[in-house]
Amino acid sequence: MLTRRHFIQTTTALFSVTVPGVAFADSWPTEAQKAAWDAQVTPQDYVAETSNPWGLHPRFLPQRVVAKAGLVPGDIHVDAVARYLYHIEEGGTAMRYGVAIARGNLYEPGVYTIKRKVRWPHWQPTQSMINRDPELYADIADGMEPGPENALGSRALYLYVGDRDTLLRIHGTPSPRSIGGRASSGCVRMVMAHINDLYPNVETGSTAYLYSQRTASLPAAKPSSGRQT
Repeated sequence: MLTRRHFIQTTTALFSVTVPGVAFADSWPTEAQKAAWDAQVTPQDYVAETSNPWGLHPRFLPQRVVAKAGLVPGDIHVDAVARYLYHIEEGGTAMRYGVAIARGNLYEPGVYTIKRKVRWPHWQPTQSMINRDPELYADIADGMEPGPENALGSRALYLYVGDRDTLLRIHGTPSPRSIGGRASSGCVRMVMAHINDLYPNVETGSTAYLYSQRTASLPAAKPSSGRQT
């Protein structure tokens, strides 16, 4: 069963924060720089379903599958057990991607709205993250500029409840070997080349379902017999 937890006053201390238009107002990369970074994180002769310089288990490579009946095209479903993200398509199919989820008790199942999308975003750790892992975050407490080493990677989808930014993201990662595991401070991680493929197909206003780790039902079924893209 899909569960939804209400964030309480301490929730904002748990997750990554981006600060658009404030601390980084003059540091947005140019379109040429974004294109150069996209090329840098995309394998040579890239084919989504087979390219694997990251050494992922093959099941975490993108694959078109048959979606369960009744799912809304455009929505995203994250299976926390199998570590899959499904993007539902028209015609009863879905694109499936491998993901990493949050470590420990930081994973937050629920129903969210994607209200913002950013190519090559900025990122800043929260004070709670710095306090929890000072050796990891203290040196970047003032934030990270966009680029291939940024913690949010090449693309970020921002998850909201109503008009409130939950500070949860679906985003690229500079640590692709974490895919399939539990590694983040709350967000859902994807290989940068994979979220680059997903990003233009996700519309703001779409719903993202993050399923409980106790959920048995999956949002998609067997691989599609159609051509994969």
